[in-house]
Order: sequence, then structure tokens, then C-alpha cells
Amino acid sequence: MEPIRTLIDLQGASPGPLLSDELRILYGGDLRFPVFSGERPYVVGNFVSTLDGVISFAVPGQSGGGTISGSDEADRFIMGLLRASVDAVVVAAGTVHEVSSTHLWIAESIHPETKDLYADYRRTGLRKEGHPLLVIVSGSGRLDLARAIFHTPDTRVLIVTTESGQHQLASIGVKALGSTEVAALDDTGGSIDPIAILALLRDEFGVRSVLHEGGATLFGHFMAHGLVDEVFLTLAPQIAGRRTERPRPAMVAGVEFLPETAPWFKLVSAKQRGGHLYLRYRVKGGA
Repeated sequence: MEPIRTLIDLQGASPGPLLSDELRILYGGDLRFPVFSGERPYVVGNFVSTLDGVISFAVPGQSGGGTISGSDEADRFIMGLLRASVDAVVVAAGTVHEVSSTHLWIAESIHPETKDLYADYRRTGLRKEGHPLLVIVSGSGRLDLARAIFHTPDTRVLIVTTESGQHQLASIGVKALGSTEVAALDDTGGSIDPIAILALLRDEFGVRSVLHEGGATLFGHFMAHGLVDEVFLTLAPQIAGRRTERPRPAMVAGVEFLPETAPWFKLVSAKQRGGHLYLRYRVKGGA
């Protein structure tokens, strides 16, 4: 892969590089996150968007981020690097349905060319064992348990659902899946409280860092509760457009902010490769 070019880097001083030389060259610099505070896990969002803010064409078979990015290699590389960096990856059930049934939410599945570099970084640089925990949030429990993620050795899956969703999952055989656990949380007004999700991950699974990969409604709930610390946003050079009768989603859906409550972020870095921009933002007032 051609290295990514760094245009702006405002990370500040660090005690030394964390990425290997090979990864630093490809990424155009180092990658660090704040040390765990002992409170809730640190939450990083990752999205790809068109110039007009669309994150999905909402077309069957073409709803994933790869269609938005044009399967951009650098975007896939950064996604893999982020997956290799965290303890858990959080996705909504709708996001699971939109991708191939063979997709695995691990670094090597999105950019297999750097599989060994990711593994060495995770094991040697971060002292993390195995792949990150995949957390699927599904209030209804309606999931296709034949998907590869539920049957791949060395992967761990946690389905966070409601009491009714737990019954649904039991009825379709989730207990036969050795690497999959189910946790039922309260249904609060039709959704699962994101604060409760993070508390569960911290207390029961030792999670200190989370990568949130959507969808827009679940990410909106995290944002509305002030639980998002950073956003990595790939800006793809295309326009998707919207129609009133069938709007396409932006990065945040299901919530809206007033001018006095809208969260502000500060730029951490800006990178470029070809016509794509790779932006990193941290919430203002954060670590």
C-alpha cells in the first residue's frame, strides 16, 4: 500500500513511538490513545462519509461503508489499525445485517495484507491477547446465527440485548455457540442504555477501550449521552444525495442537538491519500 500522507498532526509529545516502523510509515505517523481513566471505557467512532454527509446508500447489497469509500485501501488499513488497538468493537445489529455474512470484525478481515503487522502491534506494542471482543447490540435478538463471526475459532462475541431478545436468541440456538455470550439489559424506552452497555463491558469483560462502528442510531445514542471521545472520519470524494421520502443516514441519527448542546470536537490529525481525507477529532474538553 502507498503510505498515507500526514497533513496535520496535533497529537502532541509522546514518550516514544507505539506503532512499529512499518505501520508508522504506512499510517504516516504514530497512533496513541489516552490511558484508561478507571471510569468508563474510552470510545472511538469510525465512519466513512461522502462529501454531503451520507454514510450509507441504503441500497440492499450496497449499504456498507465500502460502497461509500470505493473500497479505498487506506480507509480499510486505518479501520484494521483501529480494530487492532481496542479491547472491544461495538456494532448494531443493523450494521451486521448490511455486510457480508463472512465478515469478521477483526483487523485482518478488513486489510489482510497487514495481518502480521497488526498482530505484532497488538501483542508486542499494546500487550493485548487475542482479537477484540465483538459486541453486537440487538434489542430484538433477531440475528442470523449462521454468520461466520459466530463460528470462527479465536473470536469472541457478546450479544447485548433485552429480556425478550434473550428469549428470541435462546429459541434459535444461541446456547450452542461456544464463543458467544448473551447479556440482557433493561429496555429503556425502546433502546438499550449505552451507559449500561459500557458499564457491563468494563465490569464484566475488563474493556478499557471501544471502537464504535455504528450504525447511526446506536452511535447517536452514545453521542447523546456524552459517551464518544473521538471520531475517525474518512471523507470520500463523491456525492450520494438524499430524497425526502427515503433519506439516507448521516453519522448520527435518532437524536438532535440544540445549538447550545451540540458537542464540539477539535482536530487531532488530517491525512490524505489520493482524493480521500482521513480525519481524526477528539471531543473538546476531553483527554
